Amino acid sequence: MFAKDRIVAEGHHNVRATHRTTLEITKDDYLTPRGDCIVGIKANKGLADLDEKVKSIIRAGGYVYLVLKVGELIDIIKGRGDPRLSLSDPNKLIARKSEFVSPNTLMVRANKSARDIDRRIVEA
Repeated sequence: MFAKDRIVAEGHHNVRATHRTTLEITKDDYLTPRGDCIVGIKANKGLADLDEKVKSIIRAGGYVYLVLKVGELIDIIKGRGDPRLSLSDPNKLIARKSEFVSPNTLMVRANKSARDIDRRIVEA
């Protein structure tokens, strides 16, 4: 089974993308230097807004791919869904290397965190 959704977000001069275990995209319109896992702000969707077919696949434990595209640069984060994921946060989505689950978790066992993202994307 395959489904996709599109999330549009913006960069910010405070994007550092240095967190070791998570990567976050948020609808918030600001970013402080402490938000070292955040790679995008002003997103047009939070987890609660995702397509229901996408949510169904994630909750069934399917593979999850988060494709970051900035201009011609692309990086892909691969992880797993989990039946424990509520995908209910209206503001955030977080990819986690761990198996920690919260309302803002998009995927667990991700192969990358913020610090693993192509630095050219972070700079752009």
